[in-house]
Amino acid sequence: MTLDLQADPIDLTAALVDIPSVSEDESRIADDVEHALRTQTTGFEIIRSGNAVLARTNRGLGSRVMLAGHLDTVPIADNVPSRREHDSAEGDILHGCGTVDMKSGDAVFLHLAATIDNPAHDLTLVFYDCEEIAAARNGLGRIERELPEWLDADVAILGEPSGGFIEAGCQGTLRVRLTASGTRAHSARSWLGDNAIHKFGAVLNRLAAYRARTIDIDGCVYREGLQAVRIAGGVAGNVVPDAAELDVNFRFAPDRSVEQAVEHVREVVEGLDLGFEVTDSSPGALPGLNRPAAAALIEAAGGQFRAKYGWTDVSRFSALGIPAVNYGPGDPNLAHKRDERVPVEQITHVTQVLRSYLSAG
Repeated sequence: MTLDLQADPIDLTAALVDIPSVSEDESRIADDVEHALRTQTTGFEIIRSGNAVLARTNRGLGSRVMLAGHLDTVPIADNVPSRREHDSAEGDILHGCGTVDMKSGDAVFLHLAATIDNPAHDLTLVFYDCEEIAAARNGLGRIERELPEWLDADVAILGEPSGGFIEAGCQGTLRVRLTASGTRAHSARSWLGDNAIHKFGAVLNRLAAYRARTIDIDGCVYREGLQAVRIAGGVAGNVVPDAAELDVNFRFAPDRSVEQAVEHVREVVEGLDLGFEVTDSSPGALPGLNRPAAAALIEAAGGQFRAKYGWTDVSRFSALGIPAVNYGPGDPNLAHKRDERVPVEQITHVTQVLRSYLSAG
């Protein structure tokens, strides 16, 4: 299909949603995005990296803004193709997989690339693959390794859903696997065994009683969270288990490093006879709202900003020294849900704000 970048971003969102693009199956949508950019925009250098599409202008405007969004979605849940309806409480709503996370943001970026006539900044567009799966597969990481010059910018805007607010920075995330060992026995003679699952009782009590820290950074309030997210163990209904494992996820404020987050979780489980293995981690990102380019975006958005709960790829930009924010249509609480949906007014609002920010005069 041919994507019409001149079309209303609401209609462009629907067109993107109607192209299935579950992680690792983005070739079709990448082909369509690449074709649309090559045939419907001017002044952009355009390249392809796997199933990522990159485009940039080089007008010598003195500042560069990066617009970045992932093309993939979580698995479809009977919610493609898109559908539009009117809701008495929410107004006109567009339903479908990716409407929130984050094809509406992609649509805004594509539309602006094709329709801004008087840019105030040089633009870099990065539409990448595999964001919704393991970090090692993330297309933005591949671009950072293989094409680092394409990630040079004065400010980066990630089109993740933010309800039309600027969501600054992001939490870090840490996953730890706790393991327990025991002695296997027949459950009818349980006194001969040592139940590994039972050894998690103390740590589960600590996690249930955990009180999350709250901290204000640059006017953004971040609240941490430490949760058990998976437990496994046992081999049969009549066997005392000799091994069990518990996965714990720590979402930490961006004033902590990954190393400090690991040490904090160690302190929480201190004194318990459990194995401790870090299985995954990603640093948070400080808001950086005092940087001029970011401050100008806040002004264009009418001063509406808040902390980002959850981890996003703004962390990658922050690690590169680039102030970055999340800004896109849609309620992030609806991301990945079967009834994922976005009020179309938010698509229009985000488009208007970014057009004002990106245009001169």
